Amino acid sequence: MANGLPGQDAGLEARPPLRIQGEKVILREKRLEDVEDDFSWRSDPELAAFDAVAPLRMSLSEYLTVFKEELRYPALRQLTVAIEDAEGTHIGNCMYYGVDERQRQAELGIMIGRKDYWSQGYGADAVRTLLRYIFENTELLRIYLHTLTWNTRAQRSFLKAGFHPVGEVQRFGHDFLRMEIVREEFLAQSAAAAAPAHPASATS
Repeated sequence: MANGLPGQDAGLEARPPLRIQGEKVILREKRLEDVEDDFSWRSDPELAAFDAVAPLRMSLSEYLTVFKEELRYPALRQLTVAIEDAEGTHIGNCMYYGVDERQRQAELGIMIGRKDYWSQGYGADAVRTLLRYIFENTELLRIYLHTLTWNTRAQRSFLKAGFHPVGEVQRFGHDFLRMEIVREEFLAQSAAAAAPAHPASATS
């Protein structure tokens, strides 16, 4: 299995663009044309509140400079991808970051920026699709996340994607629910979902 840690193949030439197919979404590499969507979402107070962060206070031109640098010099030990629907509409982003090679774990984050796509299964499918990529292409064994304790909508989505709660923690003055999934759990869930249903036994 390839190690697949973000940033480690930066020197390779002719690497095909990353594109991961899910059931409802496609995960792809970030592009320059994503900048206006990302700026709009990161400037939105409602979306920022879900991440317990302040909305952006810079101009679009200032953010464009930052965005170009992030595309040119991706951060090591993290991978950020865009989420598209089946028609190619950019609806959000997801990532894994903080890769701990010793403990073979990383944190996951996701934002569905298009609010008209909320509560329709796009987030859960994006998470499952990213988990499949992680567990099939890296040596990571555990993926965890933190969601605000009051964000029950997100928690339902993460439960649907296979995560389970492990406890509450405080971070930056906010109460979060920590959830996680390990490779064996994900592979078992995927195998069960792919297994054909057994037909009912015939009766005479």
